[in-house]
Amino acid sequence: MKDFKKYYIIPATPDEVYLALTNPLTIELWTGDAAEMSTEPGSDFSMWDGSIVGKNIEFETGKKIVQQWYFDGQPEESIVTIKLHPDKAGTSAELRHTNIPDADYDDMVEGWNNSYFGALIDFYHW
Repeated sequence: MKDFKKYYIIPATPDEVYLALTNPLTIELWTGDAAEMSTEPGSDFSMWDGSIVGKNIEFETGKKIVQQWYFDGQPEESIVTIKLHPDKAGTSAELRHTNIPDADYDDMVEGWNNSYFGALIDFYHW
Protein backbone atom coordinates (compact mmCIF):
# COMPACT_ATOMS: atom_id res chain seq x y z
CA MET A 1 0.00 0.00 0.00
CA LYS A 2 1.17 3.49 -0.84
CA ASP A 3 0.07 7.04 -0.06
CA PHE A 4 0.07 9.98 -2.47
CA LYS A 5 0.10 13.66 -1.55
CA LYS A 6 0.26 16.63 -3.89
CA TYR A 7 -0.83 20.26 -4.21
CA TYR A 8 -2.61 21.54 -7.33
CA ILE A 9 -3.21 25.19 -8.21
CA ILE A 10 -6.64 25.73 -9.75
CA PRO A 11 -7.57 29.11 -11.29
CA ALA A 12 -10.91 29.43 -9.46
CA THR A 13 -12.07 30.29 -5.94
CA PRO A 14 -12.26 27.57 -3.25
CA ASP A 15 -16.08 27.80 -3.36
CA GLU A 16 -16.08 27.28 -7.14
CA VAL A 17 -13.71 24.32 -6.87
CA TYR A 18 -15.77 22.80 -4.06
CA LEU A 19 -18.91 23.08 -6.19
CA ALA A 20 -17.08 21.53 -9.16
CA LEU A 21 -16.09 18.54 -7.00
CA THR A 22 -19.45 18.01 -5.26
CA ASN A 23 -22.20 18.93 -7.75
CA PRO A 24 -22.98 16.02 -10.12
CA LEU A 25 -23.95 18.34 -12.98
CA THR A 26 -20.71 20.32 -12.68
CA ILE A 27 -18.68 17.10 -12.39
CA GLU A 28 -20.19 15.95 -15.70
CA LEU A 29 -19.11 19.24 -17.31
CA TRP A 30 -15.41 18.82 -16.52
CA THR A 31 -15.19 15.00 -16.73
CA GLY A 32 -17.44 14.49 -19.74
CA ASP A 33 -19.06 11.48 -18.06
CA ALA A 34 -22.05 10.75 -15.87
CA ALA A 35 -21.54 11.24 -12.12
CA GLU A 36 -23.45 10.48 -8.95
CA MET A 37 -22.50 12.75 -6.04
CA SER A 38 -24.04 14.07 -2.86
CA THR A 39 -22.64 16.00 0.08
CA GLU A 40 -24.53 13.72 2.46
CA PRO A 41 -22.03 11.82 4.67
CA GLY A 42 -22.47 8.07 4.20
CA SER A 43 -23.82 8.41 0.64
CA ASP A 44 -22.24 6.51 -2.25
CA PHE A 45 -20.66 8.28 -5.21
CA SER A 46 -19.67 7.34 -8.74
CA MET A 47 -17.57 9.25 -11.26
CA TRP A 48 -16.40 8.65 -14.82
CA ASP A 49 -19.44 6.49 -15.48
CA GLY A 50 -18.57 4.11 -12.61
CA SER A 51 -14.79 3.94 -13.07
CA ILE A 52 -14.39 5.52 -9.61
CA VAL A 53 -16.82 4.54 -6.85
CA GLY A 54 -16.83 4.99 -3.11
CA LYS A 55 -18.49 6.51 -0.06
CA ASN A 56 -18.69 10.15 1.01
CA ILE A 57 -17.42 10.62 4.57
CA GLU A 58 -17.13 14.31 5.42
CA PHE A 59 -17.70 17.73 3.85
CA GLU A 60 -16.83 21.26 4.90
CA THR A 61 -18.33 23.67 2.38
CA GLY A 62 -15.66 25.40 0.32
CA LYS A 63 -12.86 23.82 2.36
CA LYS A 64 -12.73 20.03 2.62
CA ILE A 65 -13.93 16.76 1.06
CA VAL A 66 -13.23 13.32 2.55
CA GLN A 67 -14.16 10.14 0.67
CA GLN A 68 -13.45 6.43 0.79
CA TRP A 69 -12.50 5.07 -2.63
CA TYR A 70 -13.17 1.38 -3.29
CA PHE A 71 -10.61 -1.03 -4.74
CA ASP A 72 -11.61 -4.66 -5.39
CA GLY A 73 -10.62 -6.98 -2.55
CA GLN A 74 -8.81 -4.31 -0.52
CA PRO A 75 -8.92 -4.86 3.25
CA GLU A 76 -7.80 -1.37 4.34
CA GLU A 77 -9.88 1.69 3.57
CA SER A 78 -8.43 3.96 0.86
CA ILE A 79 -9.19 7.51 2.01
CA VAL A 80 -9.10 10.60 -0.22
CA THR A 81 -8.91 13.98 1.54
CA ILE A 82 -9.04 17.18 -0.50
CA LYS A 83 -8.48 20.46 1.35
CA LEU A 84 -9.06 23.73 -0.47
CA HIS A 85 -6.96 26.76 0.45
CA PRO A 86 -7.26 30.29 -0.99
CA ASP A 87 -4.24 31.14 -3.16
CA LYS A 88 -3.22 34.26 -5.08
CA ALA A 89 -3.75 32.24 -8.28
CA GLY A 90 -7.15 30.91 -7.16
CA THR A 91 -7.16 27.74 -5.04
CA SER A 92 -4.45 25.48 -3.72
CA ALA A 93 -6.00 22.01 -3.58
CA GLU A 94 -4.19 19.73 -1.13
CA LEU A 95 -4.73 16.07 -2.04
CA ARG A 96 -3.94 13.14 0.21
CA HIS A 97 -4.86 9.63 -0.94
CA THR A 98 -3.99 6.81 1.49
CA ASN A 99 -3.75 3.03 1.10
CA ILE A 100 -3.50 2.84 -2.68
CA PRO A 101 -2.78 -0.77 -3.72
CA ASP A 102 0.76 -1.06 -5.09
CA ALA A 103 -0.51 -2.44 -8.42
CA ASP A 104 -2.83 0.58 -8.87
CA TYR A 105 -0.47 3.32 -7.67
CA ASP A 106 1.00 4.53 -10.99
CA ASP A 107 -2.43 4.57 -12.64
CA MET A 108 -3.91 6.49 -9.69
CA VAL A 109 -1.15 9.13 -9.74
CA GLU A 110 -1.59 9.56 -13.50
CA GLY A 111 -5.35 9.78 -13.00
CA TRP A 112 -5.03 12.44 -10.30
CA ASN A 113 -2.58 14.50 -12.37
CA ASN A 114 -4.28 14.23 -15.76
CA SER A 115 -7.90 13.08 -15.58
CA TYR A 116 -8.96 14.55 -12.23
CA PHE A 117 -7.08 17.72 -11.34
CA GLY A 118 -5.67 18.14 -14.87
CA ALA A 119 -9.21 18.16 -16.31
CA LEU A 120 -10.43 20.48 -13.56
CA ILE A 121 -7.61 22.95 -14.18
CA ASP A 122 -8.28 22.84 -17.94
CA PHE A 123 -12.00 23.42 -17.27
CA TYR A 124 -11.24 26.73 -15.55
CA HIS A 125 -8.78 27.85 -18.25
CA TRP A 126 -11.60 28.26 -20.79
